[in-house]
Amino acid sequence: MTRLDSPIDAGRLDDEWLEADGSGGFASGTAGTARTRRYHALLLAATQPPTGRVVLVNGIEAWIEDGECKTALTMQRYSPDLLYPDISESIASFATSPWPTWRFLLGGGAVLTAELFVAKASRETVLRWHLEAPSGVGSGVKSNTRTDAPESQAMPPAPTLKVRPLMSGRDYHALHHENPAFAFDAQIDGERVRWQPYADLPEIVAFSNGSYTHAPDWYRSFCYPRERERGLDYIEDLATPGVFSFDLGKGDAVLMLRAQPLTEAADSLHGAGDSAASRATLLAGFEALRRASRGSRLARSADAYIVARGDGRTIVAGYPWFTDWGRDTFISMRGLLIANGRYEDAGAILLEWAATVSEGMLPNRFPDAGSVPEYNSVDASLWFVVAVHDYFEAAHVPSATRRMLQGAVDAILDGYARGTRYRIAADPRDGLLRAGVPGVQLTWMDAKAGDWVVTPRIGKPVEVEALWINALHIAGAWDARWRELEARASASFAERFVDPSTGALFDVIDVDHVEGNVDHSIRPNQIFAAGGLPFALLEGDAARAVVTEVQTHLLTPMGLRTLAPSDPAWRGRYGGGVLERDGAYHQGTVWPWLLGPFVDAWLRVNGDTVAQRALAHERFVAPLLAQLDRAGLDHISEVADGDAPHMPGGAPFQAWSLGELLRMLKRLGDPD
Repeated sequence: MTRLDSPIDAGRLDDEWLEADGSGGFASGTAGTARTRRYHALLLAATQPPTGRVVLVNGIEAWIEDGECKTALTMQRYSPDLLYPDISESIASFATSPWPTWRFLLGGGAVLTAELFVAKASRETVLRWHLEAPSGVGSGVKSNTRTDAPESQAMPPAPTLKVRPLMSGRDYHALHHENPAFAFDAQIDGERVRWQPYADLPEIVAFSNGSYTHAPDWYRSFCYPRERERGLDYIEDLATPGVFSFDLGKGDAVLMLRAQPLTEAADSLHGAGDSAASRATLLAGFEALRRASRGSRLARSADAYIVARGDGRTIVAGYPWFTDWGRDTFISMRGLLIANGRYEDAGAILLEWAATVSEGMLPNRFPDAGSVPEYNSVDASLWFVVAVHDYFEAAHVPSATRRMLQGAVDAILDGYARGTRYRIAADPRDGLLRAGVPGVQLTWMDAKAGDWVVTPRIGKPVEVEALWINALHIAGAWDARWRELEARASASFAERFVDPSTGALFDVIDVDHVEGNVDHSIRPNQIFAAGGLPFALLEGDAARAVVTEVQTHLLTPMGLRTLAPSDPAWRGRYGGGVLERDGAYHQGTVWPWLLGPFVDAWLRVNGDTVAQRALAHERFVAPLLAQLDRAGLDHISEVADGDAPHMPGGAPFQAWSLGELLRMLKRLGDPD
């Protein structure tokens, strides 16, 4: 459980929390309550799960009124860089288990607890506030926004909680600005209030045990510093249609927000009839959900990435801006699902993707808009084969499922052996897999800015060959025709990839399809030949040379650098505008997911014993576990700076970063 003690450390105010709805939508924000990204929202829905994401309710303005005193419970950041009201001294603690929970010190001994979670059954964001009044007379609530309020009188009325929703109605990548088209109209039906700001977006429905007063207004010039750092637009205007009021003397305040009609299960949670009965049903349902949310911290975090796609399931590559990517899905599912014992989900997702094989390729991405997938990855299909192998090894697989997945694997290898898009084909001269055309990024090092492919790696990349030979070996278990090609490719790999000057491996051979051209760059891709895949291509001194080179030049507490600092193309910081970030993405930036294959290879050359596994945990895994309390809380970020202190960056919640951490823990015998 992530917990920040009182008073909250100013350096931790921007740490981020995530509550996913199981369909690609989510709620997210910061420990300090101020939004710092365009993606921070309380109600962000996927209209075509897991895509078509729209922001409907960005946040709230919440405060307590006690007589003439007004105590703020949320803070906002306004342009140019004004944080108001500053409530950081009032936040006694923040925890993420079982969901984001704040405790506010209100003065005089009064404490208010605010909780937020997303109910996946109904895709609702639920907020609850609970006031713990001090013993004795009065509430003891003291203002943090004015100091001239009179002293509390004896037996004062209970304080009132006020909540003003802040809304937009926009694509989650965009920003919202004041405009006359926004429809403030509210439909009030008992404890339900409905709005539809724009006709082409979902209706926003609120259910509360308070009262609603219609009071439309605009709040202008919110400032999102994370967007500014990324070189993007960062100023937004939000609309607020009215205010909810809750008498805290009657018990806890509850507000639910949703973007779609309630399911039958959701209606049973809400209850019906008079407000007292509804409130009792609400709170009973809330406690039931709390009990159901208990479990392993990392298992709960892993669940955020498993989402609906149509009638099936898929894996979101990361939050807040990624959807489901082929390569990321097959890498991350090894830890998120298979190592986590979620075999049914793993099988369903593999079958879903198996139906998309085209000319031996699997799509690398389903675009946000439209349904035409993008077939632009040489390794996504090969990672699929590895995931199929892990699934077969770990689970009792129904015979029909096994046949379908084996058929998909054979179709992939048939397509690659014959030749497919982007000059991907088995080279008849050596059996290795060649790939690449100018202007297209095919490997996992896929940064592209305009027409600039930062790391083209055309030819025969080392990790692609490791995946290719693994795929041939895996398929050879049920189809003997792949065994001869595997033997030829394996012999060629051993003969052609060793750099005689270091004993380690070239990053790419036959660069630009010119035989004999080699890329000497020291990159982490060679580690896959020594570990991280079901079958290693290297043993003994050859494997040791690779591990030594990677450990010497690329290893950091956050993962592996993508390029050695001695390289002229090295970039030690990941930041700035789009061009700067893309230029550094694979030119020195650290990727935590690469620590998984490194640990596998390290154990292979140093001895896979209980003592060595304990040492690997202490040296390599423990520092990464510490990151769960930093940046994206309970998760691992996408990347980090290559330079110390290796500040996390990119998406704060990344599937394969967490997946490989889970796989490592399983590998090392740590149950989390």
